[in-house]
Amino acid sequence: MREVLKYSGCFVCGEKNEIGLQAKFHFDGEKAITKVKAGTLYEGYAGIYHGGILSTLLDEVMIKAILANERFAVTAEMTIRFVAPVRTGDELTITGWVTKSKGRIFVTEGKAVGKDGTVYATATGKYIEAKEELRQELVKSVE
Repeated sequence: MREVLKYSGCFVCGEKNEIGLQAKFHFDGEKAITKVKAGTLYEGYAGIYHGGILSTLLDEVMIKAILANERFAVTAEMTIRFVAPVRTGDELTITGWVTKSKGRIFVTEGKAVGKDGTVYATATGKYIEAKEELRQELVKSVE
């Protein structure tokens, strides 16, 4: 597996973002994958990981599945289905993959699963490949 391109200041994957998640994303040729431990810093209620943070991770893993092929896209639409609450301390594997692409449109799916196989959330997304001017701007950000 190889690491997917990242921006060091990114809230999700940037190692220089002190308040960020600092998640590392890898690509196995089909799926983007990250593993995170639900920390208390991102609680929504006492002992429960914030759903917005989980949504952010799902968005990022789905777009990383596109970025892994050096296609720069932006989020157009995303749907999250929360299945079970993530407790702080839970270890999650979050995966994302492209299910369909046509022209500049990518359709994706994602899933957050615990070590014991519990599915915490699923997601679908629609992403649009950046036009050249925006693509050039985005390319400058990644390492």
